Amino acid sequence: MSLLLGLVSPVCTSAAECAGQGLDTFVGTPERIWAGVAALVAVGSTIIGWLALRDAGRWKAIAALTLGIVGGLNGAVKLAIADGGLGTGNGVFGAAMALALGLLGALLGRLALTRVRRAEMSR
Repeated sequence: MSLLLGLVSPVCTSAAECAGQGLDTFVGTPERIWAGVAALVAVGSTIIGWLALRDAGRWKAIAALTLGIVGGLNGAVKLAIADGGLGTGNGVFGAAMALALGLLGALLGRLALTRVRRAEMSR
């Protein structure tokens, strides 16, 4: 969402800058946007991983594993370079959620992939 919004309108980094540009909504700092996108990727990996575990789908398991790693790594990098705590606009909460959910999604994807391989070997 934020990437599309950035293409349509200028991204402002503070509420005062948004008011100066005539925009009435503050999207967030680039750090928060990065953490938010990483968290959305991680949530997607968790959902796909759960579906892969339930349905024993090989491609879903691979997608969950890949998205979980991407979301989790982005969350870890964002946490490592954040220079402030919660509420500073550095995306710390979103990055922490991305790290946790990315690890969960990768774990679910790996479990589903193991289950698929065992089912293929028993045939």
